[in-house]
Amino acid sequence: MLDMRPDCERCGTDLPAADPGAFICSFECTFCAGCAEALDDRCPNCGGELMDRPTRTGDALVRHPASIRRHYKG
Repeated sequence: MLDMRPDCERCGTDLPAADPGAFICSFECTFCAGCAEALDDRCPNCGGELMDRPTRTGDALVRHPASIRRHYKG
């Protein structure tokens, strides 16, 4: 199950699990759309491709809440 990290690792922007606009690599490093574009859709941590992160809404989000651990390294 995806960790659903709450923020962009590069700029700290909030990325709610229910909203589109987050991008992840296969290690679940998470970036906002602007940072993913600036990074040319490549993860700076592993070099992997950044892809749209699926959303988690409704009962699924209630039963499996998103992570609250922030990863911004600013």
